[in-house]
Amino acid sequence: MSSAGDSLPAGAATRLVIHADDVGMNHGANRAFIELSHFGTITAGSVMVPCPWFSEVAEAAAGDAGLDCGVHLTLNSEMTHYRWGPITRPGASSGLLDSDGYLWPDVASVRRHAHPEAIEAEWRAQVERALAAGVDVTHLDTHMGSALAPEWCDRYVALGIELRIPALITGALSAYGPMNHLAGAGHGPFLEAVSEARSAGMPVFDEVLETDFSRPRDQPADYRDLLGDLDQRLVYCAFHPNAPGGAEIEVIEPAKFHVRTEEYELFSTARWKEWLESQPYTLTGMRELRDTWRSLTG
Repeated sequence: MSSAGDSLPAGAATRLVIHADDVGMNHGANRAFIELSHFGTITAGSVMVPCPWFSEVAEAAAGDAGLDCGVHLTLNSEMTHYRWGPITRPGASSGLLDSDGYLWPDVASVRRHAHPEAIEAEWRAQVERALAAGVDVTHLDTHMGSALAPEWCDRYVALGIELRIPALITGALSAYGPMNHLAGAGHGPFLEAVSEARSAGMPVFDEVLETDFSRPRDQPADYRDLLGDLDQRLVYCAFHPNAPGGAEIEVIEPAKFHVRTEEYELFSTARWKEWLESQPYTLTGMRELRDTWRSLTG
């Protein structure tokens, strides 16, 4: 079956989604997503439904068809003092909760403890809450890569196929930028999930690039180098812009907040927008890929 990612505009070498992750985590993430979407330097974003600022961005997305918003399926709560739990309110037997009653701070703990049935129930609840809030859910993707773990990546793709909402996946696990959270994960189940996605005609990305959270404060980020020499057909940029001061990102993530706020500041400049528009690739959003896939599959 042909895929929504198979056809490229004439003359374009790469189709590029520039994505804002972690929307809904705090007000600054919401502000960045909305502002940069309108400015044209972000083409899609996804919301963390269990997070405290979900309702703000859901209200904005429900009232603004120009916002391309998916669900950032969330199984982790990784900040030290700013925590959230699953919306299904499961018991301890689900394996979703750490000793404090929040989602686990790391993917390895989710893989050790969580039951696949509880994982799927939580994903469904997150998508249903977004839809009920009026969000036109354009895609599913995964916070910290947790949905791509071999224990349940088949369920992740199956959910996308069932709902006819693309689930972000790459043809190879090594091409998925945030795979550092999946160290040691077997590739067999992942490749089977990719095969299912391709069979259904779902868009399968060639590469997912990610924000470099290891960058120290005194070292400027080189996004031109990151994006300046792309030759794949379909590329997804999992970026994390956050407006400064919004719901205290500086306190939420004191060691790394500069990466998010400096990304927002760069993407807000006319200079960056002009450079982006001068590149030999086509910017696209996830709504376009979703709608193309739906039209191809009836």
